[in-house]
Amino acid sequence: MAFLNIDSQKDRTYDAIVVGSGISGGWSAKELCERGLKTLVLERGRDVQHIKDYPTTNMYPWEFEHRNEMPYQIKQDNPVVSKCYAFHEDAAHFFVKDKEHPYIQEKPFDWIRGYQVGGKSLLWARQTQRWSDFDFEGPARDSFAVDWPIRYADLKPWYDHVERFAGIAGDKDGLPELPDGEFLPGYPLNVVEKYFKQAVEKKYTNRKVISARCAHISQPQPIHIQQGRTQCQNRTLCQRGCPFGGYFSSNASTLPWAAKTGNLTLRPDSVVHSILYDEQKGRAIGVRVIDRNTKEEIDFYAKVIFVNAAAINTNLILLNSISNRFPNGLGNDSDTLGKYVAFHNYSARIYAEYEGLLDYKVEGRNPAGGAYIPRFRNLHTQETDYLRGYAAGFGAYRSSHSDTSGLGEDLKNSLLNPKLGNWGVGSHMMGETIPKASNYVALDVDKKDEWGIPLLKISIDYDENDEKMKKDYLDTMEEMFVNVGFTNIRRNDSWQAPGLDIHEMGGVRMGLDPKTSMLNKWNQLHAVPNVFVTDGAAMTSTSTQNPSLTYMAFSARSVDFAVSELRKQNI
Repeated sequence: MAFLNIDSQKDRTYDAIVVGSGISGGWSAKELCERGLKTLVLERGRDVQHIKDYPTTNMYPWEFEHRNEMPYQIKQDNPVVSKCYAFHEDAAHFFVKDKEHPYIQEKPFDWIRGYQVGGKSLLWARQTQRWSDFDFEGPARDSFAVDWPIRYADLKPWYDHVERFAGIAGDKDGLPELPDGEFLPGYPLNVVEKYFKQAVEKKYTNRKVISARCAHISQPQPIHIQQGRTQCQNRTLCQRGCPFGGYFSSNASTLPWAAKTGNLTLRPDSVVHSILYDEQKGRAIGVRVIDRNTKEEIDFYAKVIFVNAAAINTNLILLNSISNRFPNGLGNDSDTLGKYVAFHNYSARIYAEYEGLLDYKVEGRNPAGGAYIPRFRNLHTQETDYLRGYAAGFGAYRSSHSDTSGLGEDLKNSLLNPKLGNWGVGSHMMGETIPKASNYVALDVDKKDEWGIPLLKISIDYDENDEKMKKDYLDTMEEMFVNVGFTNIRRNDSWQAPGLDIHEMGGVRMGLDPKTSMLNKWNQLHAVPNVFVTDGAAMTSTSTQNPSLTYMAFSARSVDFAVSELRKQNI
């Protein structure tokens, strides 16, 4: 990929600038470049090239110094990022360490970040579900946020578009609350997951258990071969970076595709300070960058700017983009910038055993992770004392154990021949949290980071609605487990802080009214028409579905609109 040669303002001028190279930024870049726009992608982290920069991807467990465990001192030095399930020796180099970009926790918040080309698209859990009108109409129906300015029909063709290119495995389930898509073959459930599905759907007419949908190439199509990607090998080592391109990432898919057009310039090590606004033109004119290594300040210019820095950093950049016209942040006429941040509640889990089907065990790995239970609470009527609802994951595995009481040859034989036990089953919740003005991010007026940018203050917490929802999830899942014959049921409340779900959303929300929102139906700032936000910051509410697929669809849709407006000279 080309890198920037800086010697004049002309050399620093492009048709479009994309801030961030993760899932949404990669899609914005691909779509802009395909439409012929000379596009600069700014990434605050280091360069990571597909395959070349996946140093651990083919390592065996015994090749890691600590057998893939993080040393005690590193955990002590990184109390936040160490909580992430993927922070081990094989992927630690893709995570931001706690001291590398500090922030202020007014309330406990575990901010998990990946600062490199590709961002967290190298690390995501790859779960992909479409939103439905139950989600887009939810705020208007329940009055818990402003109305979305779009509905499912607006996004459907763009879901189709991104799914075909990215490669999404799933089954056609025929559920209005979880629309079907352009799927590759889904991954099969194992025997106990199938048993649970059949038992639940027989007992409960309003509950479904389906194969989880995921961004893995289960059966390559020509478009995937053209990208240089091939079939997922079911290694489930995805957090290392996949040399096969078997799962979707910016590095394997959208960025190389954009580069092939000849229209992409990628500049890593570029910490975005702010967006430059021309008060006479009433437009943004460019982006100010601080070089990550040299600390040099550089300005780049473009006709259109896409901000895809990931939700919280996108808020930070807009808050720091101040001018006489916008003293409280770019486009912030509504005084909502940084507010109404929400997330997914992952804090409850439940485990059990199943003593049946002992003639079976699992062979191989399922990159989809097992089953998914779509939201069933408060869909058609308000049936609980809390708003909205939750989805849930479900998986089953065959446990095994070895007798370690012996010595010598007896002990060795026991270790080499573990005995199978009962099936273990488990579920985790993914609850929708309610956007509130009291959940916000803001800039600290005194403290700055090493690039001279104000530190971010984060004040986000659970509320009574979350606690009621969590109790209902645990009670409901326990009832379901009992009814299908599971035993030794154990409920777990992790009490984890917000943020560890890694699904933070909002702060630059979409809406119909410029007085109560930041973006219109095209993800375009109401007050600055040539700036678009298509990452998690744009979300008006969170739904219960994993959000990344929706960011992809937003990005493709908004680029299509932006290019059309550019050609009409409207922006």
